[in-house]
Amino acid sequence: MNPFRWNYRVSFLAGFLICIALLGFALYAEYQLGMEPCPLCIFQRIGFMFMAVFFLAGAIHAPRANGRWFYTGWVLLGALFGIAVAGRHLWIQSLPADQIPACGPNLAYMFDAFPFAKALKMVFTGSGECAKVQPILGLPMPFWSLLWFVLLSVWAILATLRRTTPRLRL
Repeated sequence: MNPFRWNYRVSFLAGFLICIALLGFALYAEYQLGMEPCPLCIFQRIGFMFMAVFFLAGAIHAPRANGRWFYTGWVLLGALFGIAVAGRHLWIQSLPADQIPACGPNLAYMFDAFPFAKALKMVFTGSGECAKVQPILGLPMPFWSLLWFVLLSVWAILATLRRTTPRLRL
């Protein structure tokens, strides 16, 4: 069974399952491997959750022709958000030790104590815990997130561009 020939509904369901598996791995890494998520890691999880919702909605609805771009657009919006966050996270991890920001408060405290815009600015400024590299299979976690955001966005575009009617075979 060739996954590049799956219909839109099955492709979007597969995208949903991949997002759920990635979120499940993030929870496994947090609770079993002891990897504490920094605020940028939590924002990457939000990106995968956002994508999962629209992958599932697209799989359930399975619109025809141009209606597919509605769900694909929302999936891509979540992916672009995730790519931006993961890219920023990788940049913070690549900073020299003397340029790494100091550790800050956790995400819940930031949103409770500060206005929304200031809390977002603090999250994207990064903190010492965001600069900590915790490799999975030799690569940092934000790299894997970035890779999956790109792969899932390409997957959604390919699923949307597939023909809705079967091709004639000669």
